[in-house]
Amino acid sequence: MKNPYVYFLTNKNNTVIYIGVTSNLIKRIQEHKTGKHKGFSFKYNCNKLVYFEEFTSINDAITREKQLKSGNRKSKEDLINEENPNWLDLSEDWLFNF
Repeated sequence: MKNPYVYFLTNKNNTVIYIGVTSNLIKRIQEHKTGKHKGFSFKYNCNKLVYFEEFTSINDAITREKQLKSGNRKSKEDLINEENPNWLDLSEDWLFNF
């Protein structure tokens, strides 16, 4: 998974939505799950991947990230509910070496 992605993370109670962009989704999700970076997602325990979009251009991914971040919570929830109505961790079956 080396294409650019925009992704949503949440915490176990689905009360916070974090939006990020990356060119390596698997590596970035692993970093979130291990707490490698002590920023917003770490502070609010956002380590459950509930939504992502793939792009061919990093510029397109960044533009989309900005668009999504400027939206309200309902619009973000609607995107998640459309693709992942149970808010399951989409990375749950990925192999991580912790």
